[in-house]
Amino acid sequence: MSAMTEKDVRNPDYLPPLHQSIPLGIQHVLAMFASNVTPAIIISLAAGFTFGSAEMVYMIQIVMVFAGISTLFQTVGLGPVGARLPVVQGTSFAFIPIMIPIVKTAGMAALFGGVVIGGIFHFLLGTVIGRLRNLLPPLVTGIVVLTIGLSLIPVGIKYAAGGVPLMGKPEFGGLEHWSLALVVIFVTLALKFFTRGLFSTAAVLVALVVGYLVAIPMGMVNLSKVSGAAWFAMPSPLHFGFEFNVAAVVGMCLMSFVSAIETVGDISGITKGGAGREATDKEISGGTMADGLGTAISGIFGGLPNTSFSQNVGLISMTGVMSRHVVTFGALFLVLAGLIPKVGAVIAAMPIAVLGGGVIVMFGMVVSAGVTMLSEVAWNRRNMLILAISLSIGLGLQAVPEALQHVPGTLKILLTSGILPAAVLSIALNAVLPEELKG
Repeated sequence: MSAMTEKDVRNPDYLPPLHQSIPLGIQHVLAMFASNVTPAIIISLAAGFTFGSAEMVYMIQIVMVFAGISTLFQTVGLGPVGARLPVVQGTSFAFIPIMIPIVKTAGMAALFGGVVIGGIFHFLLGTVIGRLRNLLPPLVTGIVVLTIGLSLIPVGIKYAAGGVPLMGKPEFGGLEHWSLALVVIFVTLALKFFTRGLFSTAAVLVALVVGYLVAIPMGMVNLSKVSGAAWFAMPSPLHFGFEFNVAAVVGMCLMSFVSAIETVGDISGITKGGAGREATDKEISGGTMADGLGTAISGIFGGLPNTSFSQNVGLISMTGVMSRHVVTFGALFLVLAGLIPKVGAVIAAMPIAVLGGGVIVMFGMVVSAGVTMLSEVAWNRRNMLILAISLSIGLGLQAVPEALQHVPGTLKILLTSGILPAAVLSIALNAVLPEELKG
């Protein structure tokens, strides 16, 4: 790092020497790796795939490959597509509350039809995103992010207790499951608070590895399918099929809007933290288009929606290196790892309780991010009512889906997602309620 000048590190087009670029790029991958593959495992389980199954391994591969490709759209660019900044792309947690009910009620083909069409819609948002930013102030974005985290926490608890398929059986909630989850949680805390640099940045990933290793002598890891996995495999188009489903398309398009605003915030954070300036309209538009293009192409091959990763924004501020070429090396590493099924097979052999410990931390951090956004809000009666109504209805309908048993199927899927009613209500109420409430 000593060879870099202050001007170099703030320049996105600067290419540090390879002995610096490659480790910095891999550091970006380690920071996002656990968060990137976790949604693929969650959706695989929702679809009824078992741990270590060929379908789960394939999904893990694909999210790595297309996180890398989507990142290349951002860092290298393609015409108007891409911010040409060190933006790391990965599978989005935000879509999980929508994807789980779609998979369970309409199937995988319907999900990926929604992912592709939602990605195209997301791409088109890039042309007008600058004019839409004022629709989502910190009050709305905070409610949305908070709802995402709160909606997902029960998933983490179920996994930590041994997984949904074991409910009603003695194994569910057993000490062997909770002990593994707690190992992951406590190792994460220890690394976050008592280490610096790479171990702190990739704390959840390291903790998952520790939990995985602890589970091996407990007889809870089955590596038999790893030896049978190939050393190389290319993605296959329409692997899970393609079907037009209204609920899937509407849900993905609405969440694309939320995801696009998140990307705007990340790009702004990168330029402020790394270059000390505001993001340009071209960077914001190109970055949003890259989100959408990456999502649409990923969906064709059976991958999940992509978005910018906020944890990597913090990494740029920490290292002070603004080079987009550093992130390009990380993207190439992700693509390479995704083309090796043995990597996916090792990940897919992870005990569900180990994953549960990791996602409790990750989803909890999503909640914390929402609270941080809401801390910027002036808490008058108007804003408190918007929060109360949006959160109560959004999470309430998710908790009691039977309350909508007379609602048509498509609308019921959307309303019981938790996130969509909370997002729509917060946007609408923020737009129509006067700034001052009488009485």
